[in-house]
Amino acid sequence: MEIDLYHYEKELWNQGIQYIGGVDEVGRGPLIGPVVTACVVLPSDFSLPGLNDSKKLSEKKREMFYQYIMEHALAVEIGMDSPERIDEINIYQASKEAMIKAIHKVQKKLPLEYVLTDAMPMQLDIPVMSIVKGDAKSISIAAASVVAKVTRDHMMIELDKKYPQYGFKNHKGYPTKKHLEAICTYGLIDGYRKTYGPIKKILEGK
Repeated sequence: MEIDLYHYEKELWNQGIQYIGGVDEVGRGPLIGPVVTACVVLPSDFSLPGLNDSKKLSEKKREMFYQYIMEHALAVEIGMDSPERIDEINIYQASKEAMIKAIHKVQKKLPLEYVLTDAMPMQLDIPVMSIVKGDAKSISIAAASVVAKVTRDHMMIELDKKYPQYGFKNHKGYPTKKHLEAICTYGLIDGYRKTYGPIKKILEGK
């Protein structure tokens, strides 16, 4: 049975709620770089067949969808928390904080009325619905997942230009075998999350 990605949005649009922000994050698992979130507000006539959770799309598809979303969304904003902040308050809290940053940026541009999040409950001055596996159930959250993923991937590709020996353009900072081998060979650079297991072990000399 195919999931209707517009189900949540349609219910809200039918109630006269126009500005719905879909929010998602990417980058909880990587050893390096920020956690990146996006808040996307789509018009009620938005259509992008094939849009789904960014993890289920090829890189080429994500790039195409990203361009389409950027051109057709009513608002798109990014929020980030740095590796230092992640180490300070933990990745869950940093993800939530970065989401709120993206939401607040949208609120400066549009009278946001409702927020849909991917399994992230939060207290805001407007209603929030936390949907488990939301990036596969809501068109707005799916759009946010694509924008956040492409934004972070582009950052990793830029980092790769500076430090090609680490292979960031391939693993995007995730703890693959090649990435861990590169860290052992070349050491740590700025931007690694010091509280994450493999990095913590290196810093402790284990």
